[in-house]
Amino acid sequence: MALQFESSQVIDRPIDKVFRFYAIEHVRNHPRWDSDIELWLDNAAPLAVGTVIHRRNKRSGKVVEGTMKVIEFEINRMMAMEIHDGPAVMYGKTTFEALNENQTKLTTIIDIPWMDENADKTFLNSRLEHAAQIRKQLMESEL
Repeated sequence: MALQFESSQVIDRPIDKVFRFYAIEHVRNHPRWDSDIELWLDNAAPLAVGTVIHRRNKRSGKVVEGTMKVIEFEINRMMAMEIHDGPAVMYGKTTFEALNENQTKLTTIIDIPWMDENADKTFLNSRLEHAAQIRKQLMESEL
């Protein structure tokens, strides 16, 4: 069975602002909360289902080229990606839930089909939580 990570946090900002920062401006902002990742597009079209984002990941100490393909995209609700880091494939899905007019619950689920569910999650969990804290700080200070 696949290895799965899930992380949720409450952002003290309205859902439309959180969605814009995280999803619509994903290419610009993702490297800000995860400095191991570089992202770029071949054109300036807005993100939508089918958009392919190029990525460079240096987390493991060596540079791995890959892509992120948007497979689901619903304004203020959800964004999902099929992620290729070299030959490895993962799936990421982030959902957005308005708790009230000024708070948004952001939940990210990452599925790694090629990793056993019994694998040590310590490193990836710590990276995800660290990135989530930076992302929350950026959103709450800038939006």
